[in-house]
Amino acid sequence: MGPVGAVRGFLGALGVAADRVPHNLDAQAALYRSLVADKRMLVVLDNAATAEQVVPLLPGSASCTVLVTSRHRLHGLVARHGARPLPLGMFTDAEAHALLVTILGPDHVAADEHSVAEIMALCGGFPLALGLIAARIRHHLPTADAVAELREFGLDALDADDPTASLPAVLSWSLRRLTERQRTVFALLGITPGPDIGLPAATSLTGLPVEETRAVLRALADVSLLDSHPGGRYAMHDLVRAYATTYAQHNLPEPVRRAALERVVDFYRHTAHTADRFLNPHPAPIRLHPPAPSAHPQPLPDHPSALAWMDTHHPHLLAAQHTAAGHQRHQAVWHLAWTLTAFHRRRGHRHDEVAVWQAATDAAEHLPAATRTLAHRRLGSAHAALGWHEQAIEHLHQALALAEHHQDPTQQAHNHHALARAWERRGDNRRSLEHSRRARDLFHALGQTVWEAVTLNTVGWYAARLGDYDTARDHCQQALTLHGRHHDPNGEADTLDSLGYIDHHTGHYHQAIDHYQQALTLYRTLGNTSQSADTLDRLGHSHTALDQHTQACSVWREALELYREQRCEADAERVQLQLGNLLKAAPASTSLPAAVRSSPTTIIDTRL
Repeated sequence: MGPVGAVRGFLGALGVAADRVPHNLDAQAALYRSLVADKRMLVVLDNAATAEQVVPLLPGSASCTVLVTSRHRLHGLVARHGARPLPLGMFTDAEAHALLVTILGPDHVAADEHSVAEIMALCGGFPLALGLIAARIRHHLPTADAVAELREFGLDALDADDPTASLPAVLSWSLRRLTERQRTVFALLGITPGPDIGLPAATSLTGLPVEETRAVLRALADVSLLDSHPGGRYAMHDLVRAYATTYAQHNLPEPVRRAALERVVDFYRHTAHTADRFLNPHPAPIRLHPPAPSAHPQPLPDHPSALAWMDTHHPHLLAAQHTAAGHQRHQAVWHLAWTLTAFHRRRGHRHDEVAVWQAATDAAEHLPAATRTLAHRRLGSAHAALGWHEQAIEHLHQALALAEHHQDPTQQAHNHHALARAWERRGDNRRSLEHSRRARDLFHALGQTVWEAVTLNTVGWYAARLGDYDTARDHCQQALTLHGRHHDPNGEADTLDSLGYIDHHTGHYHQAIDHYQQALTLYRTLGNTSQSADTLDRLGHSHTALDQHTQACSVWREALELYREQRCEADAERVQLQLGNLLKAAPASTSLPAAVRSSPTTIIDTRL
């Protein structure tokens, strides 16, 4: 209601006869304040729309307290009247459970805990959604049917003829006072890829200048349609986002939606391309077209900022590829897979690597032959990293056949290198050595010295795995020299790791430790947690060979944590067993961490 109706209602409650109520709002407010001046009162103003609506209802006495609830932030009350804001977030699981117990009763909740837990998950802690669905259950809707409706219909299951009992109606109230531009941005945020968004991406999504975009985001946050998170990021609750998506489909023309998604996808892929140039500085065999008009990729100054940006935006990049695929932007799908590969390998995102290259392989059917060759190779390598050998070999052989058919020696060399890695994971080091030598010879003939260095190292690695340590050391030393000449720190780290392995297996444990530690320093600088885990694992064996049990325990525990983070269950279980065996073998006087010394079971993590 308006302030006039509210003040008249308050005056009536305070005993003022209707014929004594002044006609002017200011006079009504003054009378109201005089009547409550000496009283101790709590005034509740529920669901306020604006600060102007509230001000005439504020008592002038310090003996009174006013509680205002609103979906709007009402900054004017804070700035001009000393109000204290109390933001309310979503319910925790415990709070949501307590609400359902209060409405439905403990027996009802206890009788179907599984359905109650699913209701809590589907409502995502949204108090109104929980209250609405609980009210329906109380009015004889079976709990299982309520879950089925929520699962199938989502936000529509929380609609009703009574606007006060309809979540879409309540959300629509927040839109009423917004400008057309603000409503448009709200709708676009509902369809943008990724779980949240920052100002740079939002600027490309909207096509607006930065300052205008920032103002709109703040306005949406002020009416509780957008949550402001640390780091300048904004997110929508899933139910609010569902409403925004529906609003976009009904109110924004398809060309407007498509253009916005094209801009934001190009923001992500062009910024990711910049980041990838820091993570993988070798020239890329791709042609990157300019971004869509009004898309403004984010500049990244150095390697640390590039890696941090990729860490933050990894889910957005996956979602952007999915969006691009849905709009048949085949080149964008393929390009996003390419730019993610170096990052995926460093961070150990093996399952995501399969997913992006499967999408790229599908898209490559509409692209030139060279992209099909590369897509099959990358997909095969991704399968190999997960130990899916049959799929890996199938795709790698298909890639090699395409490269040979099109007489592309560079692609042939890369495919032999990938096959070497795949056969290693199958345990066939002889085949791996054969493919590595063929790759080395091709890269040497092509004059591609960076990749020649890579394959010199792999030849050395597989020779070492087969016990030919002299050949191995010679090739790895050549590789290390070439990597240093081309300033390739990742290649240097790989080769130092190989030299550590050679030293360990020839009994030079101190040299092995030195090489492993040099490799680790480089891997950590590069953010290569995937390779760091393997090197830490091997480093622990060299410490153990020197009876340095405390050091072995330390590096194996670090390796264990990295393997768990990367969901490498088999590797984690192997290192877990090594730690258990270390405890059994270590003398009682050895200073091992208490968690290991007390019992082998104390280092088991239930995430496995």
